[in-house]
Amino acid sequence: MKPGQDERQKLVQEGIDAGETDMYREDRIWSQFSSDKVDISEVLMEVVRGLHRTLPPEELIRALSVGSGSEPQFQILESAFRGGLYLLDSDDVPLARVRKDIRNRCIEGVRTLKGDYTRLLATRDSCRAFLKEQLGGGRVHLITLHHSLYYSDVSSWQDLFESMMGELLEEGGALHAVLMSPACHDRNSTAWLYQHFAGEFFGCGNDQDLAAFGRDLAGSPAIAGVSVRVMTHRVRFFVKDFRKLMSVVWMILLYPEEHRYDQDQRREITEYVYDNFWLTGEPLVQLQDHLVITG
Repeated sequence: MKPGQDERQKLVQEGIDAGETDMYREDRIWSQFSSDKVDISEVLMEVVRGLHRTLPPEELIRALSVGSGSEPQFQILESAFRGGLYLLDSDDVPLARVRKDIRNRCIEGVRTLKGDYTRLLATRDSCRAFLKEQLGGGRVHLITLHHSLYYSDVSSWQDLFESMMGELLEEGGALHAVLMSPACHDRNSTAWLYQHFAGEFFGCGNDQDLAAFGRDLAGSPAIAGVSVRVMTHRVRFFVKDFRKLMSVVWMILLYPEEHRYDQDQRREITEYVYDNFWLTGEPLVQLQDHLVITG
């Protein structure tokens, strides 16, 4: 049975107000009620198994996680990389959570690093400085960028990847990046929501195409001799709490950090989600691209 008009107005207002939820809590809701982290972990485990097959069994391997903070895959990385795990993030909140876990669980070998990767890892020179000052001079066997490339321009990716691979990654190491696909044909997709509403209200779109970048990278002479794989997977999100549902929608629509939708625009977006997802029980779908580079 559909809710009455009063109930609808109440929920719509709650959905509008959900835009004030901080991004860390929005991301935690996404992690809890979507298949995103399961999807990432499945590919990550495949990459880790590949490293363990090719590297000497006695070698203590190391990993650098860029921008993943306290996300669930931290548990996989901590257990698999006993030679050292470095977590680089610009946000104190997830790093504080990791530090608390480290203390409470008596975890050793994990170090949190606060900083902006778009500056620290942008060039070969900055990567060499980062290697010396933050990684103790030792290269790592795995670098992950799980949903962290949103914070850098596509024009910077080539230099970023070549610098990390050339200066930070051990020979035979691997790099795993994940990003939402910009494909937006499915009206139930996160990409369609962003392209539709950010496009309508701000005239902008998503040009961050990790799959296309990976295909171009495979032909680059700068990384000759390495394996480049690109995969696109489908993940789903739904939660039976309209405020939580909308808080994730606002995260997807980059409100308010990037786009300041006004009150009327936020109402239009919220009513669209209410009618097309909440009432129908239809999950949000996200196509996301995986890029795996192995030496």
